[in-house]
Amino acid sequence: MSRHVTPPTSRTRSLLVLVPLLGSIALASACTTAEDSPDATPSSAAPTTAGAATNPSDPPSSSASAPATIPTSAFVELPTELRKSPRRTTPVEEALPKLCANEFGTGGRQVTASAAMTVTYKKAGEPETNVPQGMIHQTIFTFEGDGASAYMTRLRTAVQACPSYDHFGSPGTVKSRALSGVGDEALLLDRTWAGTNLNGDRTGGSSSSQIAVARVDTTVTVFDDQGWEGTSGDPAMVDRVVRDGVRTIDAWQR
Repeated sequence: MSRHVTPPTSRTRSLLVLVPLLGSIALASACTTAEDSPDATPSSAAPTTAGAATNPSDPPSSSASAPATIPTSAFVELPTELRKSPRRTTPVEEALPKLCANEFGTGGRQVTASAAMTVTYKKAGEPETNVPQGMIHQTIFTFEGDGASAYMTRLRTAVQACPSYDHFGSPGTVKSRALSGVGDEALLLDRTWAGTNLNGDRTGGSSSSQIAVARVDTTVTVFDDQGWEGTSGDPAMVDRVVRDGVRTIDAWQR
């Protein structure tokens, strides 16, 4: 016996189309939520692309008003007579120094961009065949609101709580002081540790290097000086680089 099937009305057809459409919208919303989750891990950015937060647990704010891109031109460049090799892009996690903990990577949710570059330097007048004198990692953070000032406050507190640290197996000490005449505020850290040779054996002496941090309005830059192969860095070079770096950032912000 045949059954009579009533053709769908126009209202029924509309409902049938609406159901899968609603499913698609729900799926798209779920994907967007997952990408914007506070637990999502952002990728590190090259200096010429949109930046990302340094600490994976502290992603940038989605309502950021500060620049979301840090160009290569915002980074300091050494003059030819002091430059052993061209500056190169470096992952932020590798460029930031570490003492007792993650003192320099606590930008928080107010970070809108971050990027880093490394420059290798030499002594003026030295032949090209000589090994470099050292290298300096420069990291730049941009913040929204009062994030840059808050970063400097947290950093000073963290450094004061770390008078000594483990420097790759050697005991190290840290002393900090304000650096006047540099940006809106600046901090200079002196690191000293037990000297070792290339085999890791104690030499009986000590080595030292510096970290400089400066704020320029809503931007913070961190310079980490490392002497070549564990030797001491050059304080005069750090002083020059941080002052030139602040002027470079100031020019970029204008």
